[in-house]
Amino acid sequence: MKKSDIKFQIELDEKSLPKAITWDASDKEGEGLESTKSISLNIWDNLNQSTLRIDLWTEDMSVVEMKRFYIDILGGMGQTILNSTGDEYMSEEIKDLCDRLVRHVNEENGKIQ
Repeated sequence: MKKSDIKFQIELDEKSLPKAITWDASDKEGEGLESTKSISLNIWDNLNQSTLRIDLWTEDMSVVEMKRFYIDILGGMGQTILNSTGDEYMSEEIKDLCDRLVRHVNEENGKIQ
């Protein structure tokens, strides 16, 4: 059986806030650690039937980047729901929400669509 590893390294400042985030994966293209401004990890806890979350970001991630990051995450979740369950209604509702959020972020930043 094939195994794949995903590794995150978080460099913390004196207040234990993320200063730098790097990651590597055994199946990714290219070798070596790559830098990122944010990670969002969700894990299903079978025992408690709930989701464990880890959300980290560095101080150099702008508010606009953070909003776009979460819109992308939501869009990916909608596609995953469609692919894994076939639930078109949930997928479309999430897509519609993402469309509204993109418009909101663009309007906030003076980019009317």
